[in-house]
Order: sequence, then C-alpha cells, then structure tokens
Amino acid sequence: MAEQDIMALNASIKMESQFIDRMLAEIRQVVVGQQEMVEGILIGLLTGGHILVEGVPGLAKTLTIASVAQSISLGFQRVQFTPDLLPTDLIGTMVFNPKSGEFAPKKGPIFTNIVLADEINRAPAKVQSALLEAMAERQVTIGEQTYKLDPPFLVLATQNPLEQEGTYPLPEAQMDRFMFKINVTYPSKSEEMEILNRMGQNRKPQI
Repeated sequence: MAEQDIMALNASIKMESQFIDRMLAEIRQVVVGQQEMVEGILIGLLTGGHILVEGVPGLAKTLTIASVAQSISLGFQRVQFTPDLLPTDLIGTMVFNPKSGEFAPKKGPIFTNIVLADEINRAPAKVQSALLEAMAERQVTIGEQTYKLDPPFLVLATQNPLEQEGTYPLPEAQMDRFMFKINVTYPSKSEEMEILNRMGQNRKPQI
C-alpha cells in the first residue's frame, strides 16, 4: 500500500472515531479513573464481544457500565443475580390473557442493548445458562417462539472474587461466551482524592 493511501486511511479512521473521544469525555464527568475498564467496555461494544468484569464491591462497576450506555443513549437493564432468580425472570415467559383466551409473551429485561448481570455467580447454573442463547445467537426463545435481539446487544457480567460462600462458579460453556475478563482494581491515591472532592461538592448542606 502506498504511503499516500496509508495517510488517507489514517485520516479516515481518525475522523470516524471522533465519537469515541466524546464518549470518553462524557463518561469521565461521572467516573473517576478506571480507564482500563472503560476502554474494555468500549472495545466490547464496538466488536460485539461480551465482557466479564471482576472486582470487589464499591469500584464503580455498575456506575461505569450505566454511564457508557447513557453516553450513547442505548437501552440499559440491570439484573441482580440471586440464588432465587429464575430463568423466566431474565428472558421472560408466556402469560395467559383472559380477554383473548390466548398466551402472549412477556419479554424480560434481556430485551435491551446492554444487560448488566450483576454478581452473575450468585445465581445457579440454570439461570446462568439462560444467557447462553442470547450471548451466542443474539436471540431468545420463549415457549415455541424465537425472538431476535436488537443490535447492539452486549452482556456485561460482574462477579466478586473474594466472597465464595453462596456462589456458583460459572460453567465452562458460559465462560467461553465472554470475549475477555477485566480485573478492576482500586483507584490511585490521586483518584481517591478526586472522588472525595466530587462527593463533597455534590453533597447538599443540611438545614
């Protein structure tokens, strides 16, 4: 490829990717630090790859994911995974309509653009497996009917690496559906100071 063609290609890439800089600037207004997590989520969004986010509570995992969705006006649903969660709570079920005398689908929270599966390892394998079809085929089967999920569709799952009591390890088939895992670490000292300053400015005085 000629040098002139390479320069034109680089210029085209730079122009087409300007929206990423605007997204990052908007996300940084809400989230302090966590650059690796933010960039990883954007990579997953651009490539269509699902991501597993691992880190202790309080590191802005949920806030970051919600901020990414809000920055580009995508649909966002957060599902808190618990031991009593059922697959139908995630994908939906068939509901009987007494007026028509027929069953109609009631779609679950998975019918959105970005799904946050919070603490995915808190739910048993049968619930985790409810995500497999959606993650692999971008579709969901309710009853005998299959429904396509609107693009873009991205599953971002979080898990706590410290607490193992009452958790269910992800099956290998589930792990294979994730493109990569992001290990979220504590912010630096300067970032912690920035968080404290922002919290102090946003706190309303008590009257």
